[in-house]
Amino acid sequence: MPLPVPVGSAAWRRAGLAGAAIGVLAAGAAAGVAIERLTVGRGMRRKARLALDAAGPYGALRGVPGKTRADDGTELYYEVDEAEGAPAGGAPGRPPVTVVFSHGYCLNQDSWHFQRAALRGLVRTVHWDQRSHGRSARGAAQRGPDAVPVTIDQLGRDLKAVLDAAAPEGPLVLVGHSMGGMTVMALAEQYPELVRDRVVGAAFVGTSCGNLGEVNYGLPVAGVNAVRRVLPQILRALGSQAELVEKGRRATADLFAGLVKRYSFSSAEVDPAVARFAERMIESTPIDVVAEFYPAFNEHDKAAALAVFAEVPSLALAGQQDLVTPSSHTEAIAALLPDAELVLVPDGGHLVMLEHPEAVDRLLLRLLDRVGALPASAQDPDPDSCRTGGS
Repeated sequence: MPLPVPVGSAAWRRAGLAGAAIGVLAAGAAAGVAIERLTVGRGMRRKARLALDAAGPYGALRGVPGKTRADDGTELYYEVDEAEGAPAGGAPGRPPVTVVFSHGYCLNQDSWHFQRAALRGLVRTVHWDQRSHGRSARGAAQRGPDAVPVTIDQLGRDLKAVLDAAAPEGPLVLVGHSMGGMTVMALAEQYPELVRDRVVGAAFVGTSCGNLGEVNYGLPVAGVNAVRRVLPQILRALGSQAELVEKGRRATADLFAGLVKRYSFSSAEVDPAVARFAERMIESTPIDVVAEFYPAFNEHDKAAALAVFAEVPSLALAGQQDLVTPSSHTEAIAALLPDAELVLVPDGGHLVMLEHPEAVDRLLLRLLDRVGALPASAQDPDPDSCRTGGS
């Protein structure tokens, strides 16, 4: 059992800083935060955060709730938004197209807030929380003396369980951001017949099919090499003292907010309420969950699985300035998908769907129009308005 660390000690402070940084896997915003602390009082900063929480409606959209269980017994939470009127993309009496959104690491289903709002009523959608995130339960296989690490393959099986419960029949469009895109790839690798039989479209947003161990997160070579050497041990240590680290994260909220902004967004003019919304999602992920999931990314290699999507109309989309899953990884995905549209959003970061929602909404609508998933009243979006960069 780890020895307790006295509150107020140097080790406690280091744990707090590490806990603040882990959710975005890097550092680099401290200088700006230091300047802010010199010019803005703590009380004023706290009032500003509360005001942003009250002003931002983000994450307030809710659908019809449902629960299912993964193959290890983990309870998974999802919500369904039904289409209004006749089923989109199909004849009367046939199941409608269902668009299924899978979110990224340290986020939850609300990260798709703008896209959910844009599609509400047009098509049937399913939004779910990955295990140990949002309203889903902690991974059953990750608890107790026989705990095993989370794997991307497990997430693919989780998605299959959600599909069986929330969309057991009819055509599917799968949309995944970051870890959610990896989840979609894992589903395809383990259930290729499901993709061939039912998936009519796919969108891979700010994600990767492998080689994540080569990402430098915008750090100099020496710095990123040092981080890679010590991060697994740091995560294990922090995960074993989760309560202590959570206190440290709260104590270093200003630094955490700066880190979230640096590694989530690229635009200088991102809405402060949106940045605060992202911060709340990430800070709500317990440090032991962060520690459980992190090793899976270095092992992730699903390039071969993309072959299952070879004949599926697809969108490969990323922020051009993404520091977490660089846009080169999205280009690699597009290169493996003959029927994919590649779009790199200028001045876009990792959370491109929150940072540039209008562009992402238009591109998803265009994909849905392309696969016949939209009702006639919403078809044929202006193609020129969707062009946001890339090729």
